[in-house]
Amino acid sequence: MMRDSRFPRWFAVAAGVVSFSIAVVWVHAQRPGSRGGASAVSEPYVGIVTSEGAKENLFRIESTGVTTQPIRIAAEKFLAGLTDGQRERTVFPVDDSEWRKWDNRHRTPRQGVGFDEMTEAQRTLAFDMLGESLSAEGLKKTQDIMKLNGTLAELANNFDEYGEWLYWITIMGRPSDTEPWGWQLDGHHVVINYFVLGDQVVMSPVFMGSEPIEAKGGKFKGTIVMQDEQDKGLKLMEMLSDTQRSEAILMNRKDGNNNLAEAYKDNIELDYAGIAGSNLDEAQKKALLNLIDEYVGNMREGHAKVRMSEVKRHLDETYFAWIGGTTDQSVYYYRIHSPVILIEFDHQRRVAPFRTSEPMRDHIHTVVRTPNGNDYGKDILRQHYHRHPH
Repeated sequence: MMRDSRFPRWFAVAAGVVSFSIAVVWVHAQRPGSRGGASAVSEPYVGIVTSEGAKENLFRIESTGVTTQPIRIAAEKFLAGLTDGQRERTVFPVDDSEWRKWDNRHRTPRQGVGFDEMTEAQRTLAFDMLGESLSAEGLKKTQDIMKLNGTLAELANNFDEYGEWLYWITIMGRPSDTEPWGWQLDGHHVVINYFVLGDQVVMSPVFMGSEPIEAKGGKFKGTIVMQDEQDKGLKLMEMLSDTQRSEAILMNRKDGNNNLAEAYKDNIELDYAGIAGSNLDEAQKKALLNLIDEYVGNMREGHAKVRMSEVKRHLDETYFAWIGGTTDQSVYYYRIHSPVILIEFDHQRRVAPFRTSEPMRDHIHTVVRTPNGNDYGKDILRQHYHRHPH
């Protein structure tokens, strides 16, 4: 994989020196290497499509009127705060396949610079970049998931594979007000891909989840995540009539894991299933939008509004599907699927500190994608290159 040798020269001012002890951590922690999804990443990117193929002309380059300048400034400060060596392995070309190598699992080698090796000043700059990109709720959720990975390390007594700081950042392209670029956060149970072109943002794929979902003791006691995603999905299901439920429910038993669009699933064929938005009443449509906004709202407010306006244009062709029970004690899976957004929520089997054969409420996975070729801003980037050949 070739890097653009120009990148390190943008930020000749490197702040701080990595100590010997930090360097040892770098060697010990999960770092670059071959990944289980190498064959999937080598496939040409298509995106998530139905059996009818990709739907075209859904996305276009346009001004949103919502500035991305604070994100760009924060990213430049983050890069300037890295050492030359850290920066060299953190920056990739904007069209690099590195985008597609994220993995929500815990035993995966990572690229970029890890929070585990960062100084406190570098961590502050990293969180500043995330904070300018995400809403306050989105940043808190991200940090809480990281903390709960620390709780899992305590529960499993395994600080090599789990931990609050085992998360990595890569920067794709050069932070710019006019040229395409982006960043990626990659680690166990939280992955964010954030593409920027001008004042447009595409934030997908996004993976958020946790095991456990609540710290009942230890360093992060009281931390809890993914409850609104869980409860708002059930609320929408409860609002459906018996006839509507018969459309929405694909299976009333949930025996295993059901998420389809996790790591290395960029090119899957997935047809619509469940009940269409056109068959919902106004109150139900409002509840569906409120549920979608729970996920989209992890972006900064202005960009979230732009994304939600895109979602609303396709509301009648947005499908809601369900697997599992429908009580507040049930385990379940739901999927929201339209031409412009795919959301999955899944109660999963336990993995650590013990395994279960049945799904549990204490292990949740969610994923958000942009179907029809615009995950990672790919379709927007394609149009940019068409206008500006390079």
